[in-house]
Amino acid sequence: MEEGLIRKLFPEGFAPAEETAANYSPLVLAFLGDSVYELFVRTRLVQAGSRPVKTLHSDKVAFVKAEAQAFLARTLQPELTDAEKAVLKRGRNAHSHTVPKNASVEDYRHATGFEALLGYLWLSGQHDRLLELTERGVQMLKEGRGET
Repeated sequence: MEEGLIRKLFPEGFAPAEETAANYSPLVLAFLGDSVYELFVRTRLVQAGSRPVKTLHSDKVAFVKAEAQAFLARTLQPELTDAEKAVLKRGRNAHSHTVPKNASVEDYRHATGFEALLGYLWLSGQHDRLLELTERGVQMLKEGRGET
């Protein structure tokens, strides 16, 4: 990720230390991680070529829905560091009082863990790692759907 852009958007020192980022509530991390992942997916879809917005939206939903994020949380877990696994687990075990109507409770919890991980990586300034995991995850979802 272009660090120059991050520094332009946010003052120097925006990202707290890794230990501080890990102390945020897992639901707060997931709140942030949700938007980070959505921006990543939208950017990649637009970079793939201009299409009608309705098509872009339906393509986006396939990547950001709870079922897809739960798949990523489960599939990427063996590749995570111990610290990343701990954040994912905290997010997965966090008690949210809502569950989307189109998601199972289990998928929603795993998706929340995935989003918490992304929020943690963003806040702790580990942008290269965040990009690595999201790129790998999107590729895995594409392969699972028979895309290249």
